[in-house]
Amino acid sequence: MRKLIVPAFVTLDGVIQSPGNPDEDTTHGFTLGGWFWPYADEATDAMEDLFRRPFELLLGRRTYDVFAGFWPNVAPDSPLRGTADLFNRTTKHVATHRADALDWNHSRTLGADAVAAVRALKQSDGPDLLTQGSSELVQQLLATDLVDELILIVVPILLGTGKPLFDGRAQPTAFRLVSSTTSSKGNVVTRYVRAGEVPNASV
Repeated sequence: MRKLIVPAFVTLDGVIQSPGNPDEDTTHGFTLGGWFWPYADEATDAMEDLFRRPFELLLGRRTYDVFAGFWPNVAPDSPLRGTADLFNRTTKHVATHRADALDWNHSRTLGADAVAAVRALKQSDGPDLLTQGSSELVQQLLATDLVDELILIVVPILLGTGKPLFDGRAQPTAFRLVSSTTSSKGNVVTRYVRAGEVPNASV
């Protein structure tokens, strides 16, 4: 059985929209994109560690389009070439209603019922499944109790607006903190592993 891991850059107020580029996702008039890079430091090692072992990607349509327009075009001498090679050759499972437009190598649609498709993928043989961005897909996965791990890089800023990581639909689930470190620029890097149902107690 595969694990489903959600790594995310997230602000103190829970926003995950457009961390990497000002025009990455301007939905609802969002103008604060690119907020992570002023805080970029060794915290990104947590993301890079995930790519050092076999993986496949789970992507929402918007993130897929951003990635498909960028990673295949990374220059051979770019410091991003290694990540580009990984993303270009791995399988991408995409939540989309436009399967005919998946022209990036090794891209597959999740079909009409993305949640059911992800559930079946988890039961199949293969490497772990990693999300990148894809806030709406991640929210569906949390709402249907399919997430096994959360790796959160919490950036010390408040935005006050933007797409949240948690939208109120998440299935009640307990997670166990496995590791927590603070980077040189104040990012808090945490790894949580699913621990079952939420415990109850009386005081």
